[in-house]
Amino acid sequence: MPPRRIAGSDAEAELPEYAGQYRLESRLGSGGMGVVHLARSASGLRLAVKVINVEFARDPEFRGRFKQEVAAARRVSGAFTAPVVDADPEADRPWMATLFIPGPTLAEHVKRNGSLSSAQLRQVMAGLAEALRDIHRAGVVHRDLKPSNVLLAEDGPKVIDFGISRPSDSELRTETGKLIGTPPFMAPEQFRRPREVGPAADIFALGSVLVHAATGRGPFDSDSPYVVAYQVVHDEPDLTDVPDDLAPLIARCLAKEPDERPTPDELMTELRHVSSLYDTQAFIPAQRTAEATEADAGAGAGAAKSAAEPGDVVVDSRDRTTHVRGKPRTPAAPDDNGGSDSGSGSGRRRGLLAVAIGGVAVLVVGGALLAGLPGDDRDGGSGVRAGAGRASGAEAFRPWVTKVGTGREGMAKCTYGGGALLCAGPGVLAGALGPRDGKVRWTRSAETGEDTSVSAPVLSGGLVHAVTAAGGQLVALDPATGRTRWKLNTSVYGGGAQYAGDTVLLTSGDGTVTGVDGKTGKRLWSGRVADGAQPAFAYFGGDLAYATTLTSDGTGTQVIAVDPRTGDVRWRHRLDGLLTPVGTRKGTLWLTAENASQETRSIVGYTPGGASGSASGGTSGGEKEQRIALDLPLPSASAALHGDAVYLLAAGGALVAVDIEAGKQRWHRETSVSRASAPTADDRNVYVSAPDGRLLAADVRTGKLVGQTPPRLGDDGERVVAEVLAPMVVGDRVYASAPDGSVFAVDARKPADW
Repeated sequence: MPPRRIAGSDAEAELPEYAGQYRLESRLGSGGMGVVHLARSASGLRLAVKVINVEFARDPEFRGRFKQEVAAARRVSGAFTAPVVDADPEADRPWMATLFIPGPTLAEHVKRNGSLSSAQLRQVMAGLAEALRDIHRAGVVHRDLKPSNVLLAEDGPKVIDFGISRPSDSELRTETGKLIGTPPFMAPEQFRRPREVGPAADIFALGSVLVHAATGRGPFDSDSPYVVAYQVVHDEPDLTDVPDDLAPLIARCLAKEPDERPTPDELMTELRHVSSLYDTQAFIPAQRTAEATEADAGAGAGAAKSAAEPGDVVVDSRDRTTHVRGKPRTPAAPDDNGGSDSGSGSGRRRGLLAVAIGGVAVLVVGGALLAGLPGDDRDGGSGVRAGAGRASGAEAFRPWVTKVGTGREGMAKCTYGGGALLCAGPGVLAGALGPRDGKVRWTRSAETGEDTSVSAPVLSGGLVHAVTAAGGQLVALDPATGRTRWKLNTSVYGGGAQYAGDTVLLTSGDGTVTGVDGKTGKRLWSGRVADGAQPAFAYFGGDLAYATTLTSDGTGTQVIAVDPRTGDVRWRHRLDGLLTPVGTRKGTLWLTAENASQETRSIVGYTPGGASGSASGGTSGGEKEQRIALDLPLPSASAALHGDAVYLLAAGGALVAVDIEAGKQRWHRETSVSRASAPTADDRNVYVSAPDGRLLAADVRTGKLVGQTPPRLGDDGERVVAEVLAPMVVGDRVYASAPDGSVFAVDARKPADW
């Protein structure tokens, strides 16, 4: 299409109709380097697309700087920034697309509504401290934090525009004599030593931004940028009208010397109680605040930020594995009456895949947390349950929260098996909770040489299996008492223990796999299933486990169907791309496909032909391979298969449903929850656990968020959770965990009441 002409513009009189595949609908704003447009993807997702001006597009130095901006923005995409959707820095007119954030900038808000209240200021300060923590952890220094680069989204402030940011490992350096930044919000070292600017410069800018938010002006104010520069380097900041309770902390941010300024973590510690001020219900449309609604209507110049088979029981979990970015699969749990997941009509239980940590593969399952459980096995301990009475078999299930023992905080790991929640936590090798009331049935403290478990306990061969963090011991426990039945040294197996029903699969560094009986601990078989490669296994019930390895050229994945009881290979097949199995349905194995940038771009289905098909639970027939492309790539996504849909959750919070029967994407929703767990689904909802302890539910038909539990951060409100485990669905109950050390259960039928 021909370019559009915009009346009243000069250098940008001609604007492109498209940036890549995205049609530019309207102009959101412009700056010295380019124009930001509102655009929509093919699926209707709103985007903010920055298109570079013609004259800068011709400048090789600027193109290099824009590439750096794109790289920096990609590195920090998350809860506190604008996730990058797509970009082309090599185009005739370089561009970058991020998710659109419907909210005003801090500058616009102050101009329109005046300075922030003390409570609002504390909230913005806490949010920006979190943002800078994540930005700096990604190895990036923003270097241009200012009110116009802070968006006030309904779930907290977002930092945008990494145009002059610098990754710590970047080869592009500031030229001698050039000052890059906005003087009222630059640190002294940016004027004195621009080539030595580090993360502390962003803290100084944060102080200046907060003064502006509190007073409508900066701490160093003048009409002349040269005077401002002098004041920044030599004068004390003007903190008049800054709230007295915040002035000392802001003054520390504005210290002249970088090493005298607080770090983001120190700021968050000072503001630790601010988290209670956040409106954690904000992203649910029915509970949005009036201010958020107004922000949506204003929709200023923002760049944007933006869960198994049917049956009574679904248990699913994902974590990083030895295979590319694969997530471990967990076995579906039998219900209290001994029922099992129907496995999409197959009557088979779902399986799991292990993750290697410190040489021992661990089974990370579910999301429940059990910390410091009491050791009295006779009465099962005493659980504290919020709002829950002791339920008998005749009574309806009632939600409960359990926090037992010493109450130490920290994420533990749980699975469901044998009619109990099987959990590991700090100081506890394994324990069992009653799924109906949360009562502790027994716990097994770690013995000398065992340490705590690196994974969730797993029921295999009728015994509770736990893998110790120290010593590499696999300990099999009695499911009724927690007493040791047998032990096995797994330290010699570099790939650790992976599970396929009642078989333990131990993989060595040279690719040798040993099958061990989960009931007796005796070896069943040993050999190689892949040529010289150490495989990762996925198990979804039935006769087969699926081993995956990268091809020698790194461009494909070899999938091998193995009988876990004998080690016999039933079939093997090479598929293009970096693939991770997510489940089986009607004889077809479904996998997610990633590129080298760890973005999931498609869902792949493979149906083996002939007798191979029937061996894997399908019908005999021709071999078939199909690929379903996603509308947009999903960075660092995890996935779950339920019924006729694969649900994916990206690191930045994008939740997507793909209809594998229709062969197309069903819907796309933004949850505003970054770095959450893998999704879990039943026939009603997709469930996700957030890093702050919330459990969220989205309707499987539309993706609409329909409920969430309160956050459960505990006393240590600044706790950074390295791993968030997926919730578990058992019948009409959902079980999850939180950083405060709690295990809780809610009614899956009533998410609006959570």
